[in-house]
Amino acid sequence: MPVSTYLFACLAMIAFAANSLLCRMALVETDIGPATFTFVRLLSGALILSLFIQFKGHKPARQGSWAGAIALFCYAAGFSFAYQHVTTGTGALLLFGAVQITMIGIGFFRGERFSMAQSAGFLIAFCGLVYLVLPGVTAPPLVSASLMILAGVSWGVYSILGKGVAAPLLMTSGNFLRTTPFAVVLFLVMAEPFSMSDPGIIYGVLSGAIASGLGYALWYFVLPELKATNAATLQLSVPVIATFMGWLFLNETITIRIVLASLAIIGGIVLVIKSKRSVN
Repeated sequence: MPVSTYLFACLAMIAFAANSLLCRMALVETDIGPATFTFVRLLSGALILSLFIQFKGHKPARQGSWAGAIALFCYAAGFSFAYQHVTTGTGALLLFGAVQITMIGIGFFRGERFSMAQSAGFLIAFCGLVYLVLPGVTAPPLVSASLMILAGVSWGVYSILGKGVAAPLLMTSGNFLRTTPFAVVLFLVMAEPFSMSDPGIIYGVLSGAIASGLGYALWYFVLPELKATNAATLQLSVPVIATFMGWLFLNETITIRIVLASLAIIGGIVLVIKSKRSVN
């Protein structure tokens, strides 16, 4: 496996984690609202992906589905509104945990057989997620945590809808385009005051065009070179990177709760992934 493949994969993981940081920075340090950030992010992502796809000679509007677009929009909106009151690392961990648990759970209800180790891993990961949101001094606000979990479930559904497609980047581009009407409606309904000179707009563009659009393009470029288990395991790094970014750029505290929850969620999912490989 070329070193460049893992290097590009790591850059993609940093881009995904940067989405959490950029959203949190925009909502904490600027005057932009979550609906406006969602609108800017989705529109920027749709534009950059459309340009990329057209450069490759494809028609992005013909790809994707409305079901995928709705799931993508629910993820992006829940993500933005949750990050008003959830720290960078906690939000990424809630999101990631909900995504993986949703995908594993859907697989189970579709008839996938779990070994004892897989079942134990799933239970450990789920308990870690529950522990993270249990009431306490360092627990995230319940509404915000619920919104982030909803975002994770939506992204899990989105991933299931796109599982096995021949051209995932084309699908993602088409779905981003289809989310723009929903983003416009949200933006108009919420009627948040904003200024084009607000730095939050720049954060939204960076999140949509670079961290999301180009991040997905880079990930789908290297994905065929990675084993499925390696790709799934590599994504475990995203909450860790996001937590470090929040500490470095926003001076957010890394609590014992998030450390223990991270060990449970990530460790449980690793157990499911690795056990699945041995069972298959």
